[in-house]
Amino acid sequence: MPLDSHLFRKALGQFATGVTVVTTRDGAGRPQGLTVSAFSSVSLEPPLVLVCVDRRSEVNPGLLASGLFGVSVLAEDQEPMSRRFAGSGDEKFSGLSLLAGESGVPLVPGALVHIECRLASAHPGGDHTIYVGEVLRLVVSPGRPLLYHGSSYRRLDPAP
Repeated sequence: MPLDSHLFRKALGQFATGVTVVTTRDGAGRPQGLTVSAFSSVSLEPPLVLVCVDRRSEVNPGLLASGLFGVSVLAEDQEPMSRRFAGSGDEKFSGLSLLAGESGVPLVPGALVHIECRLASAHPGGDHTIYVGEVLRLVVSPGRPLLYHGSSYRRLDPAP
């Protein structure tokens, strides 16, 4: 008996995640990016992370062509940035000044963490591609993360 996809989505929605924006450049050097909650560490030695990207996403060709990507871990006040990058098309970059990482990948200003990666491998995973990146550089800033749980954006309660 096949698994009910609605129930599967609901079940996975109970897992609280941080919110990231994954960025790269296409073959012409134009920025590309999308909101990703499927982000994880893979290894400390060597430092590896993974991101899962829907196979239909327009970001895939650029990511494969450039071989580089950035991960910006969003701060709790960056819900509008997450929503902006959740859509498709070039309009998400309209009027937005991105930071340039040392590797040339675009990064979201104001994020808690910036991670620059070299693509180490790509693996098919159902309707997604699992990209493993070797961490080249990272910058960590103080602050509180934007969270996603139960199909809604969330924030941590203030510390007692």
